[in-house]
Amino acid sequence: MKNVKPALEKITPEFGSSLYYETFSIENKNKTPIWHYHPEIEIVYVNGGTGKRQMGSHMSYYRNGALMLIGSNLPHCGFTDGMTGNSSETIIQMLPNFLGSSFFDIPEMNAIGKLLEQAKKGIVFHGDTKRRIGAQIESLKGLGSFEKLIGILQVLQEMQKTNDYTVLNAEGFTVETALQDNNRINLVFNFVQQEFGRPIPLEEIADKVSMSIPGFCRYFKKITGKTFTQFVNEYRLVHAAKLLHEKQTSITDICYESGFSNFSHFNKLFKQFTGKTPSMYRNELKYIVT
Repeated sequence: MKNVKPALEKITPEFGSSLYYETFSIENKNKTPIWHYHPEIEIVYVNGGTGKRQMGSHMSYYRNGALMLIGSNLPHCGFTDGMTGNSSETIIQMLPNFLGSSFFDIPEMNAIGKLLEQAKKGIVFHGDTKRRIGAQIESLKGLGSFEKLIGILQVLQEMQKTNDYTVLNAEGFTVETALQDNNRINLVFNFVQQEFGRPIPLEEIADKVSMSIPGFCRYFKKITGKTFTQFVNEYRLVHAAKLLHEKQTSITDICYESGFSNFSHFNKLFKQFTGKTPSMYRNELKYIVT
C-alpha cells in the first residue's frame, strides 16, 4: 500500500464572512471521513445517529448524535458516513484570531478564551446540553453574517457555562510542535485507519516512518500517551462497538472483522474498554439514550 499523506484541510469562509458554516444532510453528504487537521477551531454537531469519534489519540463511539469542539491543529477524522444514520451534520469553522489576536483576552471573553485553549485537546458535550446547544447551532442556518457571528459567540458562551462535557486528550496531544511530527503521526493514524483489520507488525509501521522499532515505540508513546498496540486495539474496539450497533452478524464475526484473531482476548479487552461484554453492550443499545 502506498503511504497516505496527512490532509491539511484548506477552509474557505463564506463570502463577506470570517466564518465557515455548513449543514450536511442525506442529500448533501459530508466528505469521506479521512484523518486531517487545520488551524481553524471547529464546532461539529451531528443530529442523531451513531458513529466513531476520533480526535487526537482519543477514540470512542457515540450514540444519539454528538456535539464536539475541536481546537486548532488537533488531528481528527470525519464523524459521519453512509452508516451513521444522522438526520444532519452542522460544522462551524473559524481561525483562532478571527476576531483579532487579543479579542478573547478581554475580561468579558476570557472564559471563552480558556475554553478554546482546552479545545486543543478536544471536547465533547453530553445529554440535554448536547441537544440544546445543537439546536442553537442549527438555528443559525440562513442568518446574515453579523447575526450568525453573534449566534456563534452565544454558542461558545453556552459551551463555556456548562459542566456537562469531557476533555478527551487530558494529557494533551503535542503534534502541533513540529510539522514533521504532524506528518509522521498522521501517516501512522491513516495507516491504522486503513489496515486495522489485519495484524500490523511493529517492524512494518516503524519502517513506514523511517524509524527504528525502539525509537518509534518511544516516539509514539510520547506523542499519544499510549503504546502503538494499545492504540490499534482501541481503534479495533471502537470499530467493533460500531458494528455491534449497525450489523446483526454474530459477535464472533464482529471480533474477526474488527481485526482481532482471538475471541476470548477480544471479549476481555472489550469489557475493559466499555465496562461491558460485547453481548451486554449490544443488548443495552436498545434501551440506552445518551
